[in-house]
Amino acid sequence: MPTNETKKTRSFLSTMIAVAWSFIGLRRKRDFDEDVGGLNPVYVVAGGLIGTAIFIGILLTIVNMVTA
Repeated sequence: MPTNETKKTRSFLSTMIAVAWSFIGLRRKRDFDEDVGGLNPVYVVAGGLIGTAIFIGILLTIVNMVTA
């Protein structure tokens, strides 16, 4: 029988913070467990794409500064 447990969904900003920690690779087990239950998958995909675009932009900027 299903329970009436309500999942607390996280905001886009908190999802972006979780994605940023994932890019770095530093995350506490407790925070990871909270993320698994409360992150919106659409926000995670959007945050991953935004994070990847920012990462590539930073790499391109560094390469342009070094080679210029």
